[in-house]
Amino acid sequence: MLALWQLFTLSVLQLICVPYIYLVNLILQLVKLLESKEVNHIEFCRIKNVLDEIMLMNGNAELSAIQEKLLEPASVVTGLKVDADILIKECRLISQRIGEVISLGDEIDQAITSSEYIPKEFFNDMESSWKGRVKRVHAEEEFANVDAAAKALSTAVTEDFLPVIVRVKSVMSSHGGSKGEISYAKEHEAVWFNGRRFTPNVWANTPGEQQIKQLKPAIDSKGRKVGEEWFTTAKVETALARYHEACDSAKGKVLELLRGLSSELQEKINILVFCSTLLIITKALFGHVSEGLRRGWVLPAIYPLSKDYSVEESSSEMDLLKLFPYWLDDTNQGNAILNDVNMRSLFILTGPNGGGKSSMLRSVCAAALLGICGLMVPAASAVIPHFDSIMLHMKAYDSPADGKSSFQIEMSEIRSLVTRATGRSLVLIDEICRGTETAKGTCIAGSIIERLDDVGCLGIISTHLHDIFDLPLSLNNTDFKAMGSEVVNGCIQPTWRLTDGICRESLAFQTARKEGMPDLIVKRAEELYLTMSRNNRHTSSTVHHGPSVVNSNVNGLVDMPDGLGNGLELMSGAFALLQKDVESIVTAICKDKLLDLYNKRSISEPVEVVCVTVGARQQPPPSTVGRSSIYIIIRRDNKLYVGQTDDLLGRLHSHRLKEGMQDAAILYIVVPGKSVACQLETLLINQLPSKGFKLTNKADGKHRNFGMPVISGEAIAAH
Repeated sequence: MLALWQLFTLSVLQLICVPYIYLVNLILQLVKLLESKEVNHIEFCRIKNVLDEIMLMNGNAELSAIQEKLLEPASVVTGLKVDADILIKECRLISQRIGEVISLGDEIDQAITSSEYIPKEFFNDMESSWKGRVKRVHAEEEFANVDAAAKALSTAVTEDFLPVIVRVKSVMSSHGGSKGEISYAKEHEAVWFNGRRFTPNVWANTPGEQQIKQLKPAIDSKGRKVGEEWFTTAKVETALARYHEACDSAKGKVLELLRGLSSELQEKINILVFCSTLLIITKALFGHVSEGLRRGWVLPAIYPLSKDYSVEESSSEMDLLKLFPYWLDDTNQGNAILNDVNMRSLFILTGPNGGGKSSMLRSVCAAALLGICGLMVPAASAVIPHFDSIMLHMKAYDSPADGKSSFQIEMSEIRSLVTRATGRSLVLIDEICRGTETAKGTCIAGSIIERLDDVGCLGIISTHLHDIFDLPLSLNNTDFKAMGSEVVNGCIQPTWRLTDGICRESLAFQTARKEGMPDLIVKRAEELYLTMSRNNRHTSSTVHHGPSVVNSNVNGLVDMPDGLGNGLELMSGAFALLQKDVESIVTAICKDKLLDLYNKRSISEPVEVVCVTVGARQQPPPSTVGRSSIYIIIRRDNKLYVGQTDDLLGRLHSHRLKEGMQDAAILYIVVPGKSVACQLETLLINQLPSKGFKLTNKADGKHRNFGMPVISGEAIAAH
């Protein structure tokens, strides 16, 4: 199949093609028009163009091979089985027959009649509806009669009207200017004399008087006088009647020929439908390949999912290298963020508002759908399993006509998704359970994720329900992914890059400001958020008999508690208790020390101690970049490591590269300045062993003597 596509891309670009949009309409209308014998010469020309293009491809060795391969999909679409040789033979016969009857625009014997004195619009209106439709040879007698009648009409007009016009132009009336001209009365399809004040006061047998005497008022088809200024003669009226009769006869003959050709082609309708469908497929592929090559798209490698097939060439993953949004135009394509997607399991995708979660789902969905259809995908390289289904759920909206809320519709759609998903499915759900109360929506979302994890399908589920990571979920086929963010000029900005881990930063307040929400409202929201976070922390302390775990970001806001301690597995009871004990004691030691520093005026403001948990497969938020912090690593052997840093993200990355540290949980506290961080580090290293904890870096506390007499408020603000 890949060789076929390569041949197609090299050869079909040289095919001179016409727009193919009309082909769809042609197929839809063809049967009806042929059966009613109403096919006009334009449709016959289009049919001939289709047949000629089929034969043109067949005449090229490379394109002929492609055409033969495309007979199968055309058969699937139409339900018709047509042999290649029979197809070409029938195309040739039908095209030849159409060419024998239909005028193809290259005949010089069907020009519209013209006359020096008769307006050209008259002949154009009378003859354009039937001339140029069929070849003249099939209606020679009728065409000749029209030519003769037109000549007779021109003679009558010249003899009866022209002398009057010459006289009008040469004689001045004492009552004002005379008027006279040969005009086309469009409504009455007639050529008459239009004039006023052209009758002489004294008849002197001068030129034109005899023709004036022959003029009579023009009348319409009902015998009514047309107007005071319209005149004709008996000779002109006779010539007009003869011309109209000849035109009607010629028009009838043309329609007879067109209907006769329609009758002949009725028995060929299957071939015509098949050819039209084949050309649509060919041109669609041509358009897709040419645009794909221009944009740098690639043909994917398609394999069956290895979990269902015991064959050598199979795959258990979808691998998209440098995937980019397919909908970007040429202007914006160069600015697109390219992402590598290596999907071996279900992804739970988090990220800030505007961080690219929905775009990621759409891009993956488009790439998978294009790939399994054998088409090019918007990526540098792609390995795509042959999914049995691709199911996408985006944001739901309510339907008042059906009496359903947005959440009801969402549940109905996701029900279909969950019940039909198999291990060979690709499932994509954007912002799961967004339309209901947070706590119960989180639990429903968690249960859905467990179900899809158990099915073993590939897919992405994006969410802002961060409490999902605190649920005791049983997951074996799920990874946590996040759309990244970074600190730029003191503000958190999305990077639109797919990364490992969990992002709990929504950038909700920042997004609201960016979209013009009044600052007064946003500030009040921040105050309410702080109040809510404190209440949650108080509740947590009451229940767990320990300090709260919250997450402070760069804007001074507070996130909800983190509680996912060990990735996909629920922490054991002993390890969970150890973490709570460490958290409680570290918080108490730091609180006492910071209060002491404030009382001694070593720091200018009181500092709220906020201890944050980072799970084994999580990353600290971008708000920690450039801020001093102390951190405690709780290893699986129950030993602790205490450290301080201004780059928590980089430091934890280094720690996790070491053996045995990949599943370690981390606690950290952001503090006002490196000096304070060093003092707290030394204090914790010296005091934690006395509380019964084992440290791996206990010796580091014996030679620390850091500190500054006073740290200004500006320094604190800077951090």
